[in-house]
Amino acid sequence: MSHGPLDDDAVESYREAGAVLVEAMNEARSMVEPGRTQLEVAEWVEDFVREEGAGLAFPVNLSVGPEASHATPSRDDETEFGEEMVCLDVGVHVDGYIADAAVTVDHTGTVELVEAAEMALEAAIDEAGPGVEVGVVGRAIEDVIRGYGYTPVLNLSGHGVERYDAHTGPNVPNRGVDRSVELEPGQAVAIEPFATDGRGKVGEGTDEEIFELERERSVRDRRARQVLEEIREFDGLPFAARWLSDDRAGMALRRLKQANVVKGYPVLKEADDALVSQAEHTILVTEDGVEVTTAGIHGFDDG
Repeated sequence: MSHGPLDDDAVESYREAGAVLVEAMNEARSMVEPGRTQLEVAEWVEDFVREEGAGLAFPVNLSVGPEASHATPSRDDETEFGEEMVCLDVGVHVDGYIADAAVTVDHTGTVELVEAAEMALEAAIDEAGPGVEVGVVGRAIEDVIRGYGYTPVLNLSGHGVERYDAHTGPNVPNRGVDRSVELEPGQAVAIEPFATDGRGKVGEGTDEEIFELERERSVRDRRARQVLEEIREFDGLPFAARWLSDDRAGMALRRLKQANVVKGYPVLKEADDALVSQAEHTILVTEDGVEVTTAGIHGFDDG
């Protein structure tokens, strides 16, 4: 798909989404501390984004320890943070144009694992630009993470973000790849290195709290139809089960899954049960470089 320059309104919406995200992220990261509940942090971010007049591109992800992605609190979840490593991943949209970024908050003392992901992100952004192959960007990520003595999570990647679509092409690998697609002006891309002290592979866990409308079709169950009506209001973007007004929506969601109307996103966990760190920014690829729309959450952003 050929892109070409974004129009001014789209660029401004990407920037506005990024600005809301940065403000939310910098407050929320200070809230991720032992004794505070995960639900309190997730709901604070989501409420803040809505109060700013923006939308949520996906539920707040709070991935703890070996979890890498897709972890969000359930309704009435009372789980508290401990002395843990937490990946905080936030997605915001303005008129469908998405900002996606993540930081790692560490209470384990594993400082270099956090730094490895952040420095890999900086190297990736320095490498990125129009005409640059995504495999070259991935090699920059891999070289930095392995230089710290850790392993990139090989079966996770960065991704494009388009209007009302939080995961599209191009995929940006976290390792070097030969003969890959090139970045093009007009693309919005979320680059997200993951580093681990395990083998570098994630698999699906059993917990599932994030869902997405997959296809429209009629359903016979009355409660499932009611839940589907509410799901349509999320504009095709991922949503949390706890966002649904019916606190007994679990059965309806299961029926919608069985009918292939919605799909679920199981929590992804590192195969060795090892710690995972994450760093992420969204960039716009321009004719002569890149613009980081989520700048202001990582230490290197001041450089």
